[in-house]
Parts: sequence; C-alpha cells; structure tokens
Amino acid sequence: MSATTLETATTAQPPAGRDRRWLALAVIGVAQLMIILDAAIVNIALPQAQHALHISDASRQWALTAYTLTFGGLLLLGGRIADYLGRKRTFLIGLFGFAGASAFGGLAQSPAWLFSARAIQGAFAAVLAPAVLSLITTTFTEAHERAKAFAVYGAISGTGAALGLILGGALTEFLSWRWTLLVNTPIAIAVAFAAIPLIKESRVEGNRHFDIPGAVVATSGLALLVYGFTEASLHGWTAPLTLTLISVSVVLLAGFVAWERRAANPMLPLRIVLDRNRGGSYLAFLLSTLALFGTFLFLTYYFQTVLHYSALKAGIAFLPFPLGIITSSTIASRTLPRYGPRVLAASGFAAAVLGMLWLTQLTPDSSYWLHVVPAQLLISLGMGHVFVPLSSNALLGVPNHDAGAASALVNTMQQVGGSLGVAFLNTIATSATVSYAASHGGLSPAAVVHGFTSAFAVNVGLLAAGVVVVLALVGRRSGHQPGLPEQATDEEYSPRELAPALG
Repeated sequence: MSATTLETATTAQPPAGRDRRWLALAVIGVAQLMIILDAAIVNIALPQAQHALHISDASRQWALTAYTLTFGGLLLLGGRIADYLGRKRTFLIGLFGFAGASAFGGLAQSPAWLFSARAIQGAFAAVLAPAVLSLITTTFTEAHERAKAFAVYGAISGTGAALGLILGGALTEFLSWRWTLLVNTPIAIAVAFAAIPLIKESRVEGNRHFDIPGAVVATSGLALLVYGFTEASLHGWTAPLTLTLISVSVVLLAGFVAWERRAANPMLPLRIVLDRNRGGSYLAFLLSTLALFGTFLFLTYYFQTVLHYSALKAGIAFLPFPLGIITSSTIASRTLPRYGPRVLAASGFAAAVLGMLWLTQLTPDSSYWLHVVPAQLLISLGMGHVFVPLSSNALLGVPNHDAGAASALVNTMQQVGGSLGVAFLNTIATSATVSYAASHGGLSPAAVVHGFTSAFAVNVGLLAAGVVVVLALVGRRSGHQPGLPEQATDEEYSPRELAPALG
C-alpha cells in the first residue's frame, strides 16, 4: 500500500455522529482511567508483592519508579509518535502493549521480572497517554462540547489516583496483589476492540520526520531528573549520586531547549510553551501535581500506620476525594464558557489551599470525619476547578500538527510533577520526623504525623503559588479557539465574532 493510499485510508473517514463521539469519549476515558489508576494501584499492594517475591527494602521502590521513569521520560516522544503515526493507531498500540505488560507483571516470579514489566508498562503508557488527550482535542472542537469532554478528562485525572488506592486495597485484600496488574489486561483489550469502530483516525500532514536527537536528549534528561529526585528521597539531597543525576538532567534539558530552537522539525515546538496562556496552564499543572501526589502518599501512611486501617479501609477512606472531583468537574464544565479558566482555576487553587491548611492541623488522635474528610473535600472540589479549565486551555489553539506534542506536555507536567513531588515532599517529611523524634525522646506516632504536616505546609505554598501563576499568566477566557489565527485569543473577539470560528 502506498503512502498516499494509506493516508487516504486513515484520514478520509466520514465524521462520527454526535452520539458516536460521546461513546468514543467513554472509551477514551476508560483508557485514561487505567493509566492513572496504574500509577497508584500498586502502592497498597507493594508490601504483599515484596513479601511474595522476596524484594529487599532497598529495592522495593523500583516497583513504582520503574513505571514513572519510563512514563515520564518517554512522554514527549510518545506525543510525536501519535502525531505522525496516527492517533487512533497509536492509541490501539498503546492499549495492546499495556495489556501485555500488565499480564507479564502479574505473572512475575522475581524482583527483576516485576521491575521490567513495570518499566514496559510505563513505556506503553507514554505512548497511550498523549494519544488520549489529542483524540479528545481533535474529536471535540466546539467550545461547550469541548468543556464537557474535558470535564470527563479532569474528573478522571483527579480521581484516578484515589480510585487506584481503593481498588488496589480491595484487590489485594480479596484476591491477590497480582490482580492489581492483571486487572488491566482484560480492560485494555476490551477498550481497544470498542475503540476500533468508534474512533476515527487523524494524523499530521506534510513533514513527519522524527526529531531523533531531541527525543534522545529530552527522554534522557527527564528520566535522569525523575531518577535523581527518587534518589533524593532515599539518600538525601546532598548525596553524590543525587547531585550528579540532577545536574546532568539540567544540562540535558537545557541542551534540549537549545536544540529545539534550531531543529527543522522539533519534537516539542517551543511555540506551544511560549504562548502565555498555555505556558501558564502547564506550570499550574506542575504545581498542582507536585502537591497532590505527595498528599495521597502521606494520607495512605497516616491511615495505615497511625490509624491502623486495613488496606481496604485505607482505600475507602479516600472516597471523599473522587466524589469531590466528580462534583466540581461537572460544575466547572458548565461554568467554564461563562467565567473562563482564570476565575475557575484560581478559585480552585484557593479552595485547595484551605483544605491543605486543614491537613496541617492533623494529630495522631484527629477524627477522620472532622479533620480528614473536610480537608479532602476542599482539596478535591478545588482541583476539579483546576483540572478542567487548564486541560482545555493548555490545548486550545494548538495546530493539528502539534496536538500530540501539546497533549504529551500536559501528561509530562502531571507525571513528572507527581514523581518529583513525592520525592521532594517525602524527603521533607522524613527529615522533619527525624528532627522531632530526636528532640522528643524517640520515634512515635506524633513524630510521624509531624513529618506529614510539615510536608502539608510546603504543599500550602505550592498551591498558593498556583493561584499566583494562574492570575498572572492564564487569560480570563478560554485561550485560543479553533479556527482563529494561532496568535489570537478569544479575548480579542466578541462572542458574535467568535460564532463562525466555533461552528
């Protein structure tokens, strides 16, 4: 089959009807949920997996970081693969690969086997995640419909980690730790077959050459950065290996920016980031996930080591979070066209600041219902108002040629932010616990909780910085609009002028 024939076969399809587009969104949403779940679902099962496979304490973290290293490091390359190879085709490759890697991990008989499977999972997730976002972007182009579609995406992104903890606890308690991995296989295969008739293919026209030097430098830089922060959580910020990894990653990422400025066909066109609205959205995403993933980690340990909850009960204790996210995402999708991303995201960050301040008051004797539930609700209600408008704003106005790269950058900010946040905040919490124990007669529940609340206090600052970033950089309205010139935003047009562009 010639390239021309292939192009026709993959792009010249009749547009899907409205009902089919929403069915396609449901399929895409399940795939995104699976990706987010997998970043958290193994956490609660890790003690059982460690015992079963005789994994040492020093090595157990690789069950988590093997996934985040390949996921965070390969995301930008995955975005370009989606653009050039085709978003539907990449989506299907990612699903089948993720299914196979999950089955491989669920059958693991040794530590190296499990770690390898997790790394392969991360690699296919890096291919799948940008395809998910770019398919939403290319499927929903009308402002109100796109807001609703991103409400689904925002709800999934915000609740996935909490739901992963709940599901991981249930599977571990009633079946086996292996099912936290095996459960992905039938789901991914079912989603792939459902997607074939529902999702239409799209890919860029013209030059589709890969930026190989940029891919190697960016992937290496991101992987070393995540690895460096992981080492910091284990051995401290001043450890020689930590400093070396972070220094080399900074040099590589700086080199990547310099290369992208002169590359003929860059993997990450800098125009995507240098747009003020989009750049502000990416930075705000980074700040939100820096705080959020660490919060999940510390609350998990608070429930199990301080309150002595079982794995299942600890998972259920996170239930207020997905409920709050779903509620606020629904509200945000309806109010985004009216109020715009700046108002919604700033108010969302502000609510999350209040919730995090509430968590700084935790003690070993705090009531779950009076202290943890209200804090979770405030944070989750706020985050729904952050994820929905910023997901939309980060991708609006991106040319079709760059949709996969822009989508990958959203996921990169989330994944790298989560990985760095866990490592950074865990180091702060551990140091605070050691200091408290030294001055109060030894390790105790009070010392452990003091470490958690110290990290929550840092999170207050991160979320407050999110308010500042949104107010300073994100536009009052919904960024770029499809059909408008790339540099123009809807702040420069009246609603009547926008009507033709919005269809």
